[in-house]
Order: sequence, then structure tokens, then C-alpha cells
Amino acid sequence: MLGRIVRNMSAVYRNAAPPPIPWLSEGFFDFWSTRVHPLWTLRRPLARLLARHQASADAVTLELQPNRHFRGMQAGQHINLGVELDGRLTTRSYSPAALENGRLAVTVKRIAGGKLSQYLCEHAAVGEVFALGQAFGEMLLPAVLPPKLVMLAAGSGITPLRALLRQLDVQGMPGPVDLVYWARQREQLCFVDEFKAIAGRHPAFRLHLAVTGEGAARVGSYALGSLGDLAPAHVLACGPGGFVDAARSRLQARVAHFDSEAFSAPQLAEVEQGSVQIQLLRTGRTLSVPRGVALLPALEAAGIQPASGCRMGICNTCVCGKTSGITRHTLTGEYISEPSVPLKLCVSSASTDLTLEL
Repeated sequence: MLGRIVRNMSAVYRNAAPPPIPWLSEGFFDFWSTRVHPLWTLRRPLARLLARHQASADAVTLELQPNRHFRGMQAGQHINLGVELDGRLTTRSYSPAALENGRLAVTVKRIAGGKLSQYLCEHAAVGEVFALGQAFGEMLLPAVLPPKLVMLAAGSGITPLRALLRQLDVQGMPGPVDLVYWARQREQLCFVDEFKAIAGRHPAFRLHLAVTGEGAARVGSYALGSLGDLAPAHVLACGPGGFVDAARSRLQARVAHFDSEAFSAPQLAEVEQGSVQIQLLRTGRTLSVPRGVALLPALEAAGIQPASGCRMGICNTCVCGKTSGITRHTLTGEYISEPSVPLKLCVSSASTDLTLEL
């Protein structure tokens, strides 16, 4: 019987047509098939860690082999990577580079207090299998390349831009591209040799390293005039919320297009004080949370652990229903009062008492 199950599992995974087993549920299949091969599942995407190397003083690149249920990605997109820590699946979003052999190169920056980033940087072992989400995100190259492309990156924001540069490299760098890459210390810079090699192959690509610890100006005062005429430029900015806000404030009205992704929510002015009550319909709990604080960390501080991923309003993993109350979008400051709307917990704060479908 066991041999028959294994043969059927192998056939299912290879898209054959096995004899039907009515009681063979997906959970049962996955439980036993992953013991035959760690990436064999009926439908669930998984990825296995095949290699790792140091990318910078505080970042590690993990080379992952996804199983056949991963549908691929476009350069600049993100995936959710999940690891079971302390009995709970912990998920965060990363922007990988797709390698020629079908693998994914995920670079993880060690974050102080970051449970998953510290695990991946310090403890994840070759052979380990991770939960893998399908690709998402809109930080893509425009369908028609602009007369000038300017990339601005800080911290982990370099990872989606690296993927876009690899795509442009393959395309022969069809137009002028400038990358300005900020870090506090030189040893925190990732992929510098790779970027210099691309610059060596393509004169149209220029690399600008801005090490603030060595006197380089931050994005708000950096000499962007050195990049030439910015009026026709398409700007892509990736980095922490404050970095992206400063770049947008300085450039949005001066360039043809400005697109951005923030890897942390910017801190808005404290225009709201006090606390509100949140009623959770499914659990029957009522919580008091501070106004002006994103709901996801506020709920986590109260011991509630909603599903989450990117924590920056992109992947929709933390979306839940709101049946009453007013929230504020932490990235834009927009107030949302409509009832019965999906709510992104990671980028929404409570302005009044709320009722959530949690």
C-alpha cells in the first residue's frame, strides 16, 4: 500500500494521471510526498536553500530552488518567504533576482530585532525548505524605455533595482541609466562588483556610490544635477520610507515619471492622540490600541498574530475586512470611512473605534 501511495504521489507531481485515490487529500499528499522529496507538493510552492554567501557586512544572499508550482517572476517583483519559527510561520517579503538556471537569489539584510532576517542571515542551513509565495509588485521597467532612467536606492531597496539592472544588462542597456546607491558605510554596499562589471560592459550605465559615513550627502541634498537633465527622466526610488519621501519631495515635480517602493512605513506627524477600541468579530476580543499606529504592529503587541508579508502595503497578505470605523492610510495620510472595505493592516491606523473581521 505504501509503495502504491508513493508511486501515485510521484505520478501526480510529474503531471501523470495516477489511479484515483478518493481519500488522498492535499494535506495528506503533501505530508508524505515531502518525505519522498522535499519539494514535492500537490499545489503549494516551496523553495529549497542550495547555497549561501555573504553579500555585505550585514547581508547574505540565499540561492533557492523553487518547485514547479512557482509561476516565475518579472524583474523587480517580490516574493513572500516563510519559515516556521517557534511553532509559527513567519513570513516576510524579499525581491529576488531570477538566475539563468531557474533558481532565485534572495539577498537578506540583517535587521536589528528582525526575527526572520536574523534567522536567515545567521542560522538558515543549506537543504532547508521554505514556504514560497507567488511573485507580486509593480516596480517594473516601463514597457517603452524612457530617454533617461534614474534609479535611487538605499538599504534593501537595492534588491529590486539590481534585478532591473540585470534585465537591462541582458537587453544591452538600450538607453542611459544612472544608479545612485546610498549606504552609511562602504562595507554595507551590496553587488558593487556586479554593478561595476555592468558599467564596464555598457557605457550608457553609470554607477554612483553615496557613502554617508564618508561625507556623501543624503538624497535630500545630493548633487542630482551631476546626473544631467532630469526633466525627461523616469525615476525609480526604493528604500526606507523616509528616504523615498525625501526623494519624492525633491524630484516628483521635476521629472517625467516618479515611481517608488518604501521598505518601511514613513512616520507621519502625530496629528492624532489617544487610543481607540477595536472589536475583533471572529475571536470576540476587544482591544485598546493607540491612534496613529499601524494596525498590524498594534495587534501584534496585543498578542494577535494576523497573517502578514511585506509590511509595506504591497503583497495584500494582511488584508482583512473592516465593517465599521475610520482608518488612515499611513503612507498617504488619506482617511477611509467606507464600511465593509478590505483593509491593509500594515499601512492602516485607527482614527476611530473599529470593527474588524479578525
